Amino acid sequence: MVHQKKQTPSHTKEPLSPNSTPRFAPSFWRREALAGTVSFFAIVYIIIVNSSILADAGIPQEAGIIATILASAVGCFVMALWGKAPLIIAPGMGINAMFTYTLVQGMGLTWQQALAVSMMSGICFLAISLTSLVGKLREAIPTSLQEAISVGIGLMLVLIGLHKGGVILPDSASVIAVQSFGNPGVIVTLATLALTCILYMRKVPGNLLLSIIGGTVLAFLFGIKPSAGSSLGGFTWSSYGEVFGHLTFKGLPVTTLIVAVFSLTLVIVFENVGLINAQLNMSEKPERFKQAMQATSFSVFLSGIFGTSPTVSTVEAAAGISSGGRTGWTSAFTGILFLISLIAMPVITLVPDQAVAPILIFIGGLMMPSVRNISFESMEKGLPAFFIIAFIPLMHSIVDGIAIGFISYSLFHVAVGKWREVKPLFYFISLLFVLHFVLQVI
Repeated sequence: MVHQKKQTPSHTKEPLSPNSTPRFAPSFWRREALAGTVSFFAIVYIIIVNSSILADAGIPQEAGIIATILASAVGCFVMALWGKAPLIIAPGMGINAMFTYTLVQGMGLTWQQALAVSMMSGICFLAISLTSLVGKLREAIPTSLQEAISVGIGLMLVLIGLHKGGVILPDSASVIAVQSFGNPGVIVTLATLALTCILYMRKVPGNLLLSIIGGTVLAFLFGIKPSAGSSLGGFTWSSYGEVFGHLTFKGLPVTTLIVAVFSLTLVIVFENVGLINAQLNMSEKPERFKQAMQATSFSVFLSGIFGTSPTVSTVEAAAGISSGGRTGWTSAFTGILFLISLIAMPVITLVPDQAVAPILIFIGGLMMPSVRNISFESMEKGLPAFFIIAFIPLMHSIVDGIAIGFISYSLFHVAVGKWREVKPLFYFISLLFVLHFVLQVI
């Protein structure tokens, strides 16, 4: 006798999970569109903040806004088509600070040369993502130093934010002086910082964007105006033609190029590897890691052409994933919203520094928990990590801070007879940084 499989009544079937929702079903589109919208409002603040940092490098604010929007939109589309994951691409915080305050202001590159460095870093990142080198690089560089880089960059963002908001000023006697707390700019900066922290802790959707809006309104109430030339009637698109595709290697010494590209690539790789892995696990798509890395690296390459600092896979994508985003369509919807935001560009230029600075300070604070993963028990490991954390903001150079940390780590391990604990690749990297300093002296 043949036993037939018992059929389960349709009304008793378990509901489909988000991952099993039939593609092209109305519920699928609603879910992905909602996730993409949530991700956009979580990351939209980057348009204002990044363009403000690029302006410090010499890129006109209007051009920086357009470059940020286009690089983010195209990056999201690349992620949607190739990565097929609900990750969001946008210029990275910390990396944009490295672009402006280290490459341009610290190493003396023009912003055009810095864009060329960004493009080359994208090529290096793509090459790494196509091979097993990314794994070897992570294994060679101790976790304590990787985490120290995040903390050091976070402190540098705090320093930049305090200066941008007018809370601290250069001083010949004490290096840094605190501005009077009765200054309107200081009041707006600190009040907006408090608002930012409260909105974030209360998990208000779009908290950073709302903080920028609140800070802008408060600034206008105190009579604080945005940067010169920012007005609804004075906005122009023509400046972007002088930025798009204007990267150049002309006049850039080969040794400076190598050190700049290597350092920027190093930071970009560390910024993306752990984050992409964690978010893909969150979205139950770990198998998309290699493709997501390749999509991200290609977007870094394009950022140099568009005229902005390198893009990364942002942490804000977690908001969209939490809202149900599971496919590349989440990224696609976010990219579309980025393009639509071009309409609001004249309004974006009205945002003053006092409304942007608190976001830099706050994001710097979010990078502090990484210090918990640093062991200070062994001095040969703890001191180099401390050097990175302290020297990045105090020397105002991410490259020099990383270099001193890496060189001292190698030196100390050799000095105490533990040289075998250090990977050969790490010694090679340290020698490159030594060469960087030697060439500065010659």
